[in-house]
Amino acid sequence: MPGGAAQPDGPAKDGWRPSAVQLERLAYRRRRTLRSGAIAGISTVVLLVLVVFGVGSTPGWPRVRATFFDFHRGWEALPVVAQGLWLNVRVMLVCAVLIVIFGLTLAIMRTLRGPIFFPLRIFAAAYTDIFRGLPLLLVIFLLGFGVPALQLRGLPNQAVIWGGAALVLTYSSYVAEVFRAGIESIHPSQRAAARSLGLSHRQTLRFVVLPQAVRRVLPPLLNDFVSLQKDSGLIAVLGVIDAIRAAQLETAEDFNFTPYVVAGLLFVALTIPLTRLTDWVARRQGWYGAGGGVV
Repeated sequence: MPGGAAQPDGPAKDGWRPSAVQLERLAYRRRRTLRSGAIAGISTVVLLVLVVFGVGSTPGWPRVRATFFDFHRGWEALPVVAQGLWLNVRVMLVCAVLIVIFGLTLAIMRTLRGPIFFPLRIFAAAYTDIFRGLPLLLVIFLLGFGVPALQLRGLPNQAVIWGGAALVLTYSSYVAEVFRAGIESIHPSQRAAARSLGLSHRQTLRFVVLPQAVRRVLPPLLNDFVSLQKDSGLIAVLGVIDAIRAAQLETAEDFNFTPYVVAGLLFVALTIPLTRLTDWVARRQGWYGAGGGVV
């Protein structure tokens, strides 16, 4: 090259190599990572030691340990509580499917346009307002105790069915609003472009609007299902032998509350994987650290 240093015609035979500055930068990042990990580990260990020492040195700790954290009592109650937890899991899975179907139907009804769909919009709005305002426990009492007392022919009397129905009715009102937010977040130009290509309103909703809406609201939707997984234990007030009711029966034998702790740990073990899945999906969607999130 005239007036400058000669440049090689092609890449070096041994390939690309990072410069000294880049190597120094990478080494600095590794040192920072190791330093941060060491500080986090040490601070965590110190905090745990202080908590264990502080709690263990209190005068009432032996009695608390014997009442709430008796290992042998918890091991005895584990099979019974785990058997009850299987009912909670089944109720959650069945209710989750029904909630998605019912909630999506309500959201679509709420977003229909045109005067002919006014009654459907009013019904969907009234439904969501009522069941979001009613406490879930009250709905469980009304359906679980009130409906069987009517002794109407053709209606089931199983408490687990009415407890699940209360979960579906209440949670579908919340999920409907989540779906509606996703549907209304789609820009009108998406609908206009689909209609200009010859798609009908139903095809536009099915192939254009709903796929984008569901993808946008997936993290808050999974968060609702985390809450559903915990609230499935409320059906115990109807006498259903789930994890909480089984723990209550075990506790009534000797007034040791360790079975309740076992039930809580099992619920936490079920909830944590779904919570981590929610966080992972949220990060993929750009909900965390995106300066305002998805619009």
